[in-house]
Amino acid sequence: MKIIIIDDEPLAHEVLLHHLQQHNDIRVVQQCYNATDALAYLAHHNVDLILSDIKMPGLSGLDMLKVMGNRPQVVLCTAFQEHALVGFELDVTDYLLKPISLERLTQALEKVKLRMQKVVHKVERKSFIIRVDREDRKVWLDTIECFESYGNYVKVWQDKNYVLTQGPLKEISQALPQGDFIQIHKSVLVNKADIIAKDTHTLTLTSGRKVNIGKSFKAKVADLWNS
Repeated sequence: MKIIIIDDEPLAHEVLLHHLQQHNDIRVVQQCYNATDALAYLAHHNVDLILSDIKMPGLSGLDMLKVMGNRPQVVLCTAFQEHALVGFELDVTDYLLKPISLERLTQALEKVKLRMQKVVHKVERKSFIIRVDREDRKVWLDTIECFESYGNYVKVWQDKNYVLTQGPLKEISQALPQGDFIQIHKSVLVNKADIIAKDTHTLTLTSGRKVNIGKSFKAKVADLWNS
């Protein structure tokens, strides 16, 4: 985790640096002693967390946050409790009162990591809407092993079970996010993440299912793990 410390008091920097030494997954990439210098740095560098004082000469920590567009997570470090409400209205992750203890800073860092995990999960996990039994159903793409044509329907395989959704496989293929699935037969779309083995004629999926590779798709499948 990359961190910037912003505080006009050198002693405050020393305290935070001392506590942060106890965390091997933390790297302080910049120390600034006023908000203006911090904004100049952040305009050209990405960080995961801002540890910032509030009352500083010139631009205050709160005013700095108000002018930042796409800001990282923020933990405010201050001697003044009365700004806590405004801080949380600005969606800061935590609000620490000086003198800051190692235990309290560690709690704040755990909150930061939890938020980071939630953001990654939200960004990376993709859903897909299918029509099942006259209702629209949301399914997570990472739970779908493959889509298989079945007459006027498509089998949506999740592990060793499936549900039926009406419509052509081509329509599903066009609606899926690019890059997650590969068509390996005119009637089968496979989740790339579920392919655990392949030979000339078949693919083996994580459930143990074996699916045949169509003749016209063999070149694409042969190059799958080289791309």
